Amino acid sequence: MEAKADHGTRNVRIIGVGASAPSTRVSNAELEAVVETSDEWIAKRTGIRARHLLGPDEGLSDLATAAAASALEQAGVDAADVELVILATSSPDDLFGDAPCVARSIGATNAVAFDLTAACSGFLFGMNTASQFLHTGAYKTAVVIGADALSRWVDWKDRNTCVLFGDGAGAVVMRAAEGGEEPGLLGFEMHSNGAGRPDLNCGYDYSDETRLAGVATVTSGAYNPIDMNGKEVFKFATTCVPKVLREGLENAGVTPDDLDWVLLHQANIRIMETVAKKLGVPMEKVLTNLDEYGNTSAGSIPLCLNQAVKEGKVKNGDLIAVAGFGAGLSWGSAVIRWGA
Repeated sequence: MEAKADHGTRNVRIIGVGASAPSTRVSNAELEAVVETSDEWIAKRTGIRARHLLGPDEGLSDLATAAAASALEQAGVDAADVELVILATSSPDDLFGDAPCVARSIGATNAVAFDLTAACSGFLFGMNTASQFLHTGAYKTAVVIGADALSRWVDWKDRNTCVLFGDGAGAVVMRAAEGGEEPGLLGFEMHSNGAGRPDLNCGYDYSDETRLAGVATVTSGAYNPIDMNGKEVFKFATTCVPKVLREGLENAGVTPDDLDWVLLHQANIRIMETVAKKLGVPMEKVLTNLDEYGNTSAGSIPLCLNQAVKEGKVKNGDLIAVAGFGAGLSWGSAVIRWGA
C-alpha cells in the first residue's frame, strides 16, 4: 500500500501579522454612478459594502511593503534576519516579479525572494510553501505576503464582477520552532484543477502580429479583464472548500469542534455561510471583513487576520482553520495555531 503523504505538523511558528490597504474607499452607493447597481443589490448577494482602490500614483509593491513592514514590527523581528520572502500576487507592478523589490524595501537584504501566483489561493499556498523551508531547516525566518490590485483587471462596465474586487495586502512572519515551542502549523492540504480555467481567468489576448523575416510570427497584446462564471465558481467553492478543510483538519488531528475560528478567503458571504454550515461551525466563529474590503484575492486572508488580531478576537493559542480558493482552479487549507 502506498504511504500517505505527510501533510501534518510543521515545526514553524506564525509570530506576526500586518496589513495595508489604499486610503481611497469606494462604497456601494458611490458605485451607482459608475455602473447599474445598488448597495442593496451588492450587499444582499455578496456581503460587500465597500472596497479600497489603488490610485494612479500607488503600486502593488507599496502595499506589499507596508504590510510586510507592519508584520515585522508586530513580530519584533529585524528585517536583516529574514531569509525568505514569498509574495503571493496575480497583479504585480512588474510582470517579472515584485518580491525582490519588496524584500529590499523592507530591509530584508539577506533574503531570497520570489513571487508565487495562485490567485485567491496564493497566500495560503505561500504560507504552506514557506513552512516546508522552515520545517526542513533550510531557513529560520520567512515573510509571506498576499497582495493584489485586481481593480487593474476588472471591467468597470460589468456589474457582475466590478462590484466584487478591491485592493489590499497582508503579511505574516513565520519562523522555525525552537525546542519546546508548540508548532504553529498543524496540518494542510492543497489541490488544483486546470479544467476550471474557463470559469475564472484573466487571459492574454494579442492585438497585433509581427512577421519575422518569414521565420516566425510573434504577437503583442494585453490581458483581458477578469472573466468569471459566478454560478460555477460558487458551486466549486461550496463543494471543494468544506472538503479541503476537513482534509486539513484530519491531517492536523483535530475536529471542527476544536476550532476557535475559521478564516476563509473573503470572496462572498454566501460562500462563507454555506461552508460554515457544511463544516458544522457557527457563523460566529467565521472571521470576515468582506463588508469593508471586498475580494482582495491573495490579500484577503492576511488582511482579515490582521484585523481580527488587532481587535483582540484572535488571541495567542487560538486554533484557526484557513482556506483559500479561486482561479486555477485552486484550493487549499491549513490549520494554524496563532502564536504572536
